[in-house]
Amino acid sequence: MTKITQQDEQPKAVDIPIGISACVLGQEVRYNGGHKLDRFIRDTLGTYVRFVPVCPEVEIGLGIPRETLRLVRGDENNGAVRLVAPKSNTDHTVRLESYARKRTKELAKEDLCGYILQKGSPSCGMERVRIYDAKPGVAPARNGRGLYARELIERFPNLPVEEDGRLNDAGLRENFVERIFAYRRVRTLFGGRWRLGDLVAFHAREKLLLLAHDRPTYQELGRLVAATKERDRQQVASEYETLFLNGLRTMATRGKQTNVLQHIAGYFKKLIDSNDRQEIQEVIASYRAGHIPLVVPLTLLKHHVRRYGIEYLAQQTYLDLHPTELMLRNHG
Repeated sequence: MTKITQQDEQPKAVDIPIGISACVLGQEVRYNGGHKLDRFIRDTLGTYVRFVPVCPEVEIGLGIPRETLRLVRGDENNGAVRLVAPKSNTDHTVRLESYARKRTKELAKEDLCGYILQKGSPSCGMERVRIYDAKPGVAPARNGRGLYARELIERFPNLPVEEDGRLNDAGLRENFVERIFAYRRVRTLFGGRWRLGDLVAFHAREKLLLLAHDRPTYQELGRLVAATKERDRQQVASEYETLFLNGLRTMATRGKQTNVLQHIAGYFKKLIDSNDRQEIQEVIASYRAGHIPLVVPLTLLKHHVRRYGIEYLAQQTYLDLHPTELMLRNHG
């Protein structure tokens, strides 16, 4: 089995391993000898993570270039989906599925914090992959998932996974990177010996972030934390991780972000003068109206957090979710 190697072996300041379709890094491994380089992913996000590149089709021994592959739904085996090279009618299903089980087992040792898949690929596509019908003349359905991607997501159900194409959307890109760092934090918490106090402190630090995404999830997690003493610790860790990461999948809206900003502003109402209070409210209103990006009110509020030394807010991950150089909160 051929392994795709990491192109950039420079050590990262923080080791955050991210699985990725090798072609998205610019490696010329596609069926036509080309690539699908995404410069934001490779050059910007790549500054803060360590990529683990994978190309299932090359790693099962298919050449470069090679015959195109497609997913085909047959009439037999309850309409099972097969991975087929239509020109030669070669069926690669068993080979690819066997490889996917073995490769994802190996990836478990990498402690991945996320995965970026190549859009539309019959091996790596996350969603809306074309499935062709075995009968001629039937239009393909866009409701498939690549065979390797299917095994990956089933084996790592909590792992943040996205497609390169969807990361062109600023909101989806911000959400995905948030979940990468959140996954790393929660796995670090439960990866060693942890006490109830550690979980209580973690939950407190994540409060504002969870409220910006999904208040019911925050409340449900609070009830789970409160019942920890009576529960099996391993079960608590598993349930907390799943609920926490599922809650962050819910997109943060401008309205929910505004509520969190107002919550933060409430800590200053007795500490600052009327001019500063008015400035904060005007900036939050401008954000809510869509006139300025989230980074503007956050920068102002963080200034007051530092100025007055409000420790509870200073510890909130919401205020420093990821490196500012990624500019993920700079979109409208």
